[in-house]
Amino acid sequence: MASNINRRTVLRGAGLTLGLPMLEVMKSSAATLHPGDSPESPVRMACVFFPNGAIMPDWKPTGDGEQWTLSKTLKSLTPFQSKLNVIENLAHDNGRGYADGAGDHARCASTFLTASRPVKTSGNIRLGISVDQIAAAQLSGETRLPSLELGLEPSRNAGSCDSGYSCAYSSNISWRNETQPMPKEVTPRMAFERMFGNAEMGDRHERNMLRQSILDLAREDANDLMRRVTRTDRRKLDEYFSSIREIEIRIQRSEKEDQAALPDLEVPFGRVEAFREHARLMYDLMAIGFQTDTTRVATLMLDNAGGNRRYTEVGIKDAHHQMSHHQNRIELVEKLQKIDQYLVEQFAYFLGKLDSIPEGDGTLLDHSMVLYGSGISDGNRHRHEDLPIVLAGGAGGQLKTGSLIRPVGNEVPMGNLFLSMLDAMGTPVDAIGDSSGRLTELSG
Repeated sequence: MASNINRRTVLRGAGLTLGLPMLEVMKSSAATLHPGDSPESPVRMACVFFPNGAIMPDWKPTGDGEQWTLSKTLKSLTPFQSKLNVIENLAHDNGRGYADGAGDHARCASTFLTASRPVKTSGNIRLGISVDQIAAAQLSGETRLPSLELGLEPSRNAGSCDSGYSCAYSSNISWRNETQPMPKEVTPRMAFERMFGNAEMGDRHERNMLRQSILDLAREDANDLMRRVTRTDRRKLDEYFSSIREIEIRIQRSEKEDQAALPDLEVPFGRVEAFREHARLMYDLMAIGFQTDTTRVATLMLDNAGGNRRYTEVGIKDAHHQMSHHQNRIELVEKLQKIDQYLVEQFAYFLGKLDSIPEGDGTLLDHSMVLYGSGISDGNRHRHEDLPIVLAGGAGGQLKTGSLIRPVGNEVPMGNLFLSMLDAMGTPVDAIGDSSGRLTELSG
C-alpha cells in the first residue's frame, strides 16, 4: 500500500542528499500540504550563453508568427519547434562602447543577463544583478540550492581580459549583486558533489566517498522508499536512478581518460576535454537539478566571452574568436556557421532531456523557461542589436510558444524579456537594467 510522501523527501547516506522527482504519492491534497511545500510543478529557469555571436543570415528563421521555418543553424530544434520561440529585435544597448570604447566581448557577457552597463575597470568592478539571481533571491528557501552556476571554462576574476575590462566581466554571466559575480563550477565531479553532497563534507577524504555510487551509499533509504510507492512510481524511480548512475559512469570515464592522457599531473576530480561530452554532462546535471527540485534556477556558459576554443570535434582547428572577425571571408563564415550549428545541437540535446521527463500534465520542458543566446549578434562587427535568442518552454502554460516573435521596434531592450521571465517565475520586479516594460508578445 503506497503511503503519502512529502515533496521535500530526500534520500540520505554517508554525507549526501539525493532529491527525488515528482511521484504520484507526493500529490498531496491541500489539506495535507505542509507549510513551505512546493507546488507540484514549479517553474524553472535556465540561461545558456555562447560567445562571439553567430552567423546571423544562417541563424534567422523565415516566416512570421506561427507560420515559420527554422533556419539551417537552428534545424536541430525542429522536434521542439512548438515548444519554443525565436525572438528577434532584442538589443543590449549597454553592450555598446560609446565613450568606453573597445571591450565588446566583456560587455557581451556582463550585459547578457543583467542588461546593465559594466564600469570599465580591471579593479573595482561594478555591474548589476542578473535575472537569474533576482529569481534565486526571491525563491530562497524553496529548494536546497538557490541556484546552480555552471561553465565549461574556468573564471578569471582578477586582472584585465578585454581592453581594460576586468576578467570578471568576461568570465561570468550570473551576478549576485553589483560587485559580486557568482562563481561557476566547470568540473562535472564538483558540480555533482555540490548538488548531492553535504555542505559539511569539508575534507578530501570525505568527499572521495562520493566516488562510490551515491545510489549505493543511499541504498537503505532507496529500498525503503521503493516499498512505499506505487508501481508507476517504482518505474519512474528506476528511470531516475538509472539516469543518476549513467552520469556517474560518464564522469568516472572522463576522469580515467584524462588521467591516462596526463599521467604526471594530478587532475583533481577529473576534467573533461571533449566539448560535446562536457556540455552534455552539464546539461544533464541541470536537468536532474530541475527534476528533483534541487534548484529552479541555473546558468551555463559554454565558453567565456571572446573564447578561442578550437572545435576539433567537428573538424575545425581555427580559434573561435579569431575566426569571428571573418571580414566576410567565405571559408571562415562557413566554419563559424558549423560551430553555431554544433552548439545548437547540444542545446537541442538539453531540450530533449527536459522533454523526456514527465511532470504534471506535461513534461519538465513544459514547466521550464530555457534561454539560449549571446550578447553579440554579428561577431565580425561587434553588433549588440537583433541578438540571437531562443526561449524554450512554456513556464507551465504562462508563455505562448511555437512562434517567431518580432517585437515592435528595431531595438527592444533585452531587459523586457527578463521582466516577463521573472513574472512567469513568480518573482516580479519593476525594472532590470535598461528595461522599458514587459515583452507582451510572450503572453500565453
